[in-house]
Amino acid sequence: MASQAAHHDGEQGIRHIRRARVALAVVFCAHGCVTGSFATRVPWIQDHTGIGAGQLGLALAFPALGSLLAMPLAGSVAHRLGARTALRVLLSAWTLSLALPSLAPNLYTLCAALFVYGASSGMSDVVMNGIGVETENRLGRSIMSGLHGMWSGGALLGSAFGALAANLGAGAPLHHELAAAVLTVVGLLACGRVLDVRSAPEAEAPPRFTLPPRSALLIGLVGFCAVFGEGASLDWSAVYLRDVLSTSAGLAAASTTAFSLTMAVTRIAGDRLVDRFGPVRTVRAGGVFATAGGALVVLAPTPEVAMGGFALLGVGVAIVVPLAFAAAGRSGSNPNQAIAGVATITYTSGLVAPSVIGGVAHASSLQAAFGLVTVLAAGLLAGAGVLRPRPRAGGGRVGGGGNEGASEAARASGTNGASGTDGAPAGESRPGRTGHAGP
Repeated sequence: MASQAAHHDGEQGIRHIRRARVALAVVFCAHGCVTGSFATRVPWIQDHTGIGAGQLGLALAFPALGSLLAMPLAGSVAHRLGARTALRVLLSAWTLSLALPSLAPNLYTLCAALFVYGASSGMSDVVMNGIGVETENRLGRSIMSGLHGMWSGGALLGSAFGALAANLGAGAPLHHELAAAVLTVVGLLACGRVLDVRSAPEAEAPPRFTLPPRSALLIGLVGFCAVFGEGASLDWSAVYLRDVLSTSAGLAAASTTAFSLTMAVTRIAGDRLVDRFGPVRTVRAGGVFATAGGALVVLAPTPEVAMGGFALLGVGVAIVVPLAFAAAGRSGSNPNQAIAGVATITYTSGLVAPSVIGGVAHASSLQAAFGLVTVLAAGLLAGAGVLRPRPRAGGGRVGGGGNEGASEAARASGTNGASGTDGAPAGESRPGRTGHAGP
């Protein structure tokens, strides 16, 4: 009887964690939906504020600044409040901040709005990825690639509705206010069912920042190349089609949708691809797709060709970041330090890419700016070897799929760092300590 009761309790615990995983997938989807909703209306915001490409690039640097200043605080917030409450607060701040940029009347207020937008994005991103690592650890199998696929699906959904709103001639303020209201409600409902990861009472607050070991720097650079292309494509694809190829607002916004669609599909299939071909060959193949896509964008004679190029870019960069985290977890004696450092490098790339593209476009042209994206995409071919699976100290060979490096890091760090009210003790994979994947 006792064994049957224990078995029943175990099954209930697994079902509870699986439900928490589904809820977290909804959170990732809502987070991505904000990004997609904003990206498709960047041309409207530029026209409304009356700023040029260089000033737009400057404004798009403020999400990066806000995130970089706020991300180190996310671990402390989660440590004090518990991950579930912290996620409720920070995700709500992120979804509501969507309404701010389209209300800005000039460059200065736009920069302030984008600073808040970026700060809430970075902090909520850290916390939800920390919960994802802990959920993966308790399930005992990789789920991070699928969660990132849900984020991409959310970005696709947001960009699709954005393209529809632009095509119908709806103003960005109305579109973003409605989206913010809906996503806030959805996010609050989903956050109530994620794992409530809490630090042990005697645990110290997580450090604000630690430099990655040297072995993780090359891994971070591979992620940098991929995420640069992602950030540039999300924020500048619609502007590129409008300004370079003279397309309508609706068709220009559809380029962001094409990028998000191929990225989402590739991420969902990512674990199977890596299991079959390995991380190095998968990333090299991605480098080929991304380089070809960038070249198509630069040389495109028609909007359709450019949209195909952005679609190929989405395929090429989709699963590089989860593999970079997996490799970081095997790169040194302190996996958490390596993962946090790689997260900072890769996420910074996505945040600064839009402003760099704007600066190059102002100094030269948008074609030249996406030429830079193409060169960095080719860097995936050269750097893929650093993601090769290798034995970890004290353990066997570790696979390369999904975010297994992050999961292995959480397991390797012991059970002294955090505990949850929803299940067994957790390792040091609490939010802010492990870093975040920066979907």
